[in-house]
Amino acid sequence: MYFVLAALRGGPLHGHAISKSVKELSGGRVQPSVGTLYGILERLNERGVITVDREETVNGRNRRYFRITDEGQALVQAEARRMQAAASLVLRPSGAPFAPRPYGA
Repeated sequence: MYFVLAALRGGPLHGHAISKSVKELSGGRVQPSVGTLYGILERLNERGVITVDREETVNGRNRRYFRITDEGQALVQAEARRMQAAASLVLRPSGAPFAPRPYGA
């Protein structure tokens, strides 16, 4: 979900372009199958964090473009901050005191 939302931060994309961007953003670690990707897109759309931007027909095939909503932008940014905070716990020098930061700061 995170990489799909991150991919859409650059503007509307269709399914194949989203899949390619997810693979690039994750350094090849995340490569969802077509069925998995469209299931993710459907759930994100139902939650209101992405929406269908437009549809077109290319070479006789329907192509649906998705875009991230303001709610989706807030969600992916919050998740990035959460992951950054989690990583900082692991990456801090051994024995360094733990200083919790308020969530969202």
